[in-house]
Amino acid sequence: MFSKLAYSVFEQSIKDYHQFDNVDQPINNPFPKDKFEHLLYHKNWIDTVQWHFEDIIRDPNIDPVAALTLKRRIDASNQERTDMVEYIDSYFLQKYSHVVVKESAKINSESPAWAFDRLSILALKIYHMNEEATRAAASQDHRDKCQAKLNILLEQRTDLSAAIDDLIKDIENGDKFMKVYKQMKMYNDDDLNPVLYQNKK
Repeated sequence: MFSKLAYSVFEQSIKDYHQFDNVDQPINNPFPKDKFEHLLYHKNWIDTVQWHFEDIIRDPNIDPVAALTLKRRIDASNQERTDMVEYIDSYFLQKYSHVVVKESAKINSESPAWAFDRLSILALKIYHMNEEATRAAASQDHRDKCQAKLNILLEQRTDLSAAIDDLIKDIENGDKFMKVYKQMKMYNDDDLNPVLYQNKK
């Protein structure tokens, strides 16, 4: 089951990051580069670092210059995240390139990799919500509310995992087909963002 494999890799990445809990900690991917797990681990590491970027930038006392620097790191991280999603989709495109697509086949609203992207973020939500649900210094009311939210997130994990596995099975059987669109983000492109290309004159 692809979803079970992916979630276990995401959990390992999150655990490895929190040994250091430092956004500048270099990634040490334990999986060989030719393995699917390597892509999943790298993807979640990006998500985990960005999760903590987002925490830091919300500090009301952050220095404005530091905030601008961090915003640019977040932009770069978003681009890297998108690139990793496209690499994961390329894996599936190649894996199922031999499949004969049925005439009745339909396209899904999202590709497998974007579904894995949601599962990666969900793994982070579950990790951090569990921290809050068990935080000894927090009030019992806080812990109870976080536990209720955690229960919903765990249910969502079950549903999303089933949907991912169903989608991949449908692609494998030719009942659905993949069609991957590049994100074509404009704000990072010197030729498409008016602010950037006007400054090049």
